[in-house]
Amino acid sequence: MCVVSYLNTVPLVWGMLHGPQRGAFDLSFAVPAECAERLKDGRADIGIVPVAAFLDQQLALFRGTGIACRGPVRTILLISKVPFREIRTFATDSSSRSSVLLSRIVLARRYGVEPALHSLPPDMPSMLEAADACLIIGDAALLLDPVDLRESGFHVADLGEEWVGMTGLPMVFAVWAGRAELVTAAREAAFVESCRYGLERMEDIVEAEYQRRGVTRELTRSYLTGNIVFELGEREYAGMELYLKYAAEVLQSAAARTTAQ
Repeated sequence: MCVVSYLNTVPLVWGMLHGPQRGAFDLSFAVPAECAERLKDGRADIGIVPVAAFLDQQLALFRGTGIACRGPVRTILLISKVPFREIRTFATDSSSRSSVLLSRIVLARRYGVEPALHSLPPDMPSMLEAADACLIIGDAALLLDPVDLRESGFHVADLGEEWVGMTGLPMVFAVWAGRAELVTAAREAAFVESCRYGLERMEDIVEAEYQRRGVTRELTRSYLTGNIVFELGEREYAGMELYLKYAAEVLQSAAARTTAQ
């Protein structure tokens, strides 16, 4: 199984690493886009994958757990040198296709712009040298302070907050998925139990992870308990379906523009 290597995945697999599910699954870790590729080419049977993988892969969903938000997510930041409606060039981090598509949805639907994209390594200064705005995601975003960025003159948007404000629904970023024949009630239950084992031991997770991630104990705790939702219900899945609809429309619009040129 392929597991996303970011901090926000740790509670999902804590039981598999330290609890009753330990040894039940063979885990490997990678960035979100790589997890999706491993499922696509057969290197992994099951993985925590970006929701955008459902757009072009025949995947079945393990329900019950994932990575979502119901407001600010803190780790998906749109940072711009110009007002959002004036963005013409946009540097993106290719580590997560779902986050890139979310930024394109928000920019198109909330701000009426469809900028040219440049995929670059996740380094804010170099990204903003090459483009009007950039997308910083995952643990790299935790190392940035949105308040400090705004005080330095940048325009900053938390894309979880933008999505919820735009749709009134939670945003789901990643879920457990795999081939349909692998989705069983027993595996779903194991994923839920592993997650709950982690949520019940949040202080253990905070102590194990905060120094390794290079952030404070307080930020680690507030992020995992206040920003991220790990147990998914019907509203999360409704948000996921709407995201996939909007993402498909963004891709179709981009393809139409390319054909017209």
